[in-house]
Amino acid sequence: MTIVDTPERRQLRELTRSFVTREVLPHLAGWERAGEVPRSLHETAAKIGLLGIGFPESVGGSGGDLLDSMVVTEEIIRSGGSSGLVAALFTHGIALPHIVAARNEHLTERYVRPTLAGTMIGALAITEPDGGSDVAGIRTCAVRDGDHYVVNGAKTYITSGIRADFVTTAVCTDFPGSGSLSLLVIDKGSPGFTVGSRLEKLGWHCSDTAELSFVDVRVPVTNRVGPEDTGFLAIMQQFAIERLSLATQAYATAQRCVDLAVRWCRDRSTFGRPLVGRQVVRHKLAEMHSRTDAARAYVHDVAERVAAGQPVVTEVAMAKNVAVATCDWVVDAALQLHGGFGYMRDAEVERHYRDARLLGIGGGTTEIMNEIIAKGMGL
Repeated sequence: MTIVDTPERRQLRELTRSFVTREVLPHLAGWERAGEVPRSLHETAAKIGLLGIGFPESVGGSGGDLLDSMVVTEEIIRSGGSSGLVAALFTHGIALPHIVAARNEHLTERYVRPTLAGTMIGALAITEPDGGSDVAGIRTCAVRDGDHYVVNGAKTYITSGIRADFVTTAVCTDFPGSGSLSLLVIDKGSPGFTVGSRLEKLGWHCSDTAELSFVDVRVPVTNRVGPEDTGFLAIMQQFAIERLSLATQAYATAQRCVDLAVRWCRDRSTFGRPLVGRQVVRHKLAEMHSRTDAARAYVHDVAERVAAGQPVVTEVAMAKNVAVATCDWVVDAALQLHGGFGYMRDAEVERHYRDARLLGIGGGTTEIMNEIIAKGMGL
């Protein structure tokens, strides 16, 4: 038995699998076409305790830790969900941790508890149109004016930006690009805060994405997360969790595609015998399985070290890159084994093929991860 395979976590897997089978699979294709998941799904997930996994009960969560959150993510995808669904339903996994860590009772009551109860949706806004991965170069500015900040700027590629009731927003509290960052929680509907049109994407179709604009938006100082100019450190501290979540989505997607490919190759016959009866196919499936199992084992090892409080920034970057590279190779191989059907929109493997492409971009690109790894090597 491993640390991620305890009796309690097996029960958590069963709960997650039942949720996906009952509440997700009959509707996922429709949500993909609609471009978003319904708000009611958040409430349903909250009622059975899934939405609050990884957040302490003291703030309205269900308890558990990083490893429990990974179990839920893995099982959602392995049960037929998708990384896009994980992004849409669990956006609070990146919107709330900074608020929880700040231990601000006002913000906890106003935003954290309702979100974990499924009655509010939060988003995290860091990326800017001309900034990409350059967090320190953020130009959206917040100027203090008495008991408020006046915010001006723009954000882009914001997950759940269309549906979000509030956005945990990275702002510059000095001159643009100075690196002096703070986090402000900004309510949708605030005068001057505009949510742009839905951004159309290659994958993650059920996860809505938006551009945000701030023109002289007045935000109460009480909505600041932690002390002023501590935003950069807060963002960096949470990146490890986000990157491990994406790594989990990557190896889980790979495993789902292995399962789909094995099933297809058993059932599909060509020239008088099943595909799996051909050595070249069996060897391809064996390599897909081997790479996926190795990626999972490494991500689990790094996650256990993070959960134990070890400073493993380099290893987190390596885990993300290893899992993403594995996923990219496996989903491509799985689609190829499905032949023409794999290219059809009705094929589940086609959705995973599209969704997987984002995993090497979100949470820090593969190239950014390689730079972190190089620094860890002393280069």
